[in-house]
Amino acid sequence: MRTVTVSLFHFLLFIIVAVCFSCSCCDGNSNVLCIESEREALLKLKNDLIDPSNKLSSWVEGGNCCKWNGVVCHNLTGHVDQLHLAAEPYEWLKLGGTINPSLLQLKHLTSLNLSYNNFSSIQIPDFFGLLVSLTYLDLSLAQFQGPIPHNLGNLSKLQYLDLRCDLSSWGMEAKSLEWVSRLSSLQYLDLSGVDLYKATDWLQVTFNLPSLLELHLFGCSLENQIPDYSGNMSFLEVVDLSLNSLNSTMPNSLFSLDHLQSLDLSNNIC
Repeated sequence: MRTVTVSLFHFLLFIIVAVCFSCSCCDGNSNVLCIESEREALLKLKNDLIDPSNKLSSWVEGGNCCKWNGVVCHNLTGHVDQLHLAAEPYEWLKLGGTINPSLLQLKHLTSLNLSYNNFSSIQIPDFFGLLVSLTYLDLSLAQFQGPIPHNLGNLSKLQYLDLRCDLSSWGMEAKSLEWVSRLSSLQYLDLSGVDLYKATDWLQVTFNLPSLLELHLFGCSLENQIPDYSGNMSFLEVVDLSLNSLNSTMPNSLFSLDHLQSLDLSNNIC
C-alpha cells in the first residue's frame, strides 16, 4: 500500500492557492478589467479546445475576462495571473483538443492547472517552456503523451511541478532529467507514472535540487540498485519511490538526508 504523506509545505501551498483563487474569483476581480490582448489570447485558446461540458461558456467576445470561469487576474494590474482549468477527478466530460500558442501572450501568468483533463492526442507543447513567469504548473493525469519537453527546464521560477501519469496508460516518458536540474526554485516534484526507465540520472538530479522538499516517483519503472551519490544534501522531507523495481540494498546517502520525514520504498521488486 502506498504511503500518503502531506507535508506542512504541501498543505500550506494548497491553502494559499485555494484562498487566492477564491478571493480573486469572487471578490478581488470584481472591479478589475482584463487587458484586451489577453482576452483575445484566451479566446484563441478556447477555440482550439474541445469543451464538451461547456465549462468555458463565460468566455465570450467583449466580455471581462477577469470574471470568466477559471481565470484569475491580478487585483492591481488586471493581467491574467492564474488559469485554473482542471477537471474534477471523476468528471466524464473533460477539456481536450489542442493548446493554442496564444497562451504565450499571458506574459504574467504564474499558475497553470490543466490536471485531470483529456489531452490524449498531444504531447506537452514545447512552448510551455516559454511561460517563464510560472511558479505553479499542474498537468497531472491530463493524458498527455510522449516525451516531456526538455525546455521545461527554462521555467526557473517554478516551485511546484506535477506531471503525474495514469499508470495504466504509460503516457509520458523521459530519457534524462537533466532539464529538471535547472529548476533551482522547485520545492515540489511529482513524476509518478512517467516512464523513467532510461533516465539513469534521476537520483543525481533530483537529490541535488537545492530547494526541493517533496519528491514523488511512484511507479516510474526505476530498476536495479539505487546508485550512491554525492551532492549538496537537499532539504527533502518526503520521498516516494514505491512501486518500482529497485534493489533492496539502499545507499547510505539516501538515509543521511537531515530533514527526511517520510521515505516510501514499498512494493519494490528485488
